[in-house]
Amino acid sequence: MKLWKRLMCICRRRSPWLFHLNAGSCNGCDIELVAALSPRYDVEQLGARLEGSPRHADILCITGPVTKNSVHAIETVYGQVFAPKAVVAIGSCPATTNVFIDSRTLDGPLARHIPVDVYVPGCPPRPDAIIQGVVHAAVILAERGKDLPPMPQSESAPQEVQP
Repeated sequence: MKLWKRLMCICRRRSPWLFHLNAGSCNGCDIELVAALSPRYDVEQLGARLEGSPRHADILCITGPVTKNSVHAIETVYGQVFAPKAVVAIGSCPATTNVFIDSRTLDGPLARHIPVDVYVPGCPPRPDAIIQGVVHAAVILAERGKDLPPMPQSESAPQEVQP
């Protein structure tokens, strides 16, 4: 593997950027995700930070059951995250729709609409479990970076010299 690609894999594993998307939750999981970012649990010591735009993020964190109104937004945001990307489903609602299973407003579990890499179970899950899920997603993200084709080099970029 080339030096640049190895460096990118290390950076993706050690500094994942997160984008949080609420798909219609009760905000229990959202509060726990914010608690994971607080100084008490300090997910930022792992290099993770919450981004305001999906175009800057590596990992998409989704909370709540998938409502019919949020399906289009989820698919749009998933398409805006650049490859390689990972999806973390936080809480029991995105995995199984939990207690809302017979609701007419839901459109099934999250895996029906986009591929999910890591499930963090709980209602709501503890912040340390969320941090473990993000770390696991960062490892998956680094492994996916190895399989990507090389980026095209522009004319102004320095060329690699072959001995």
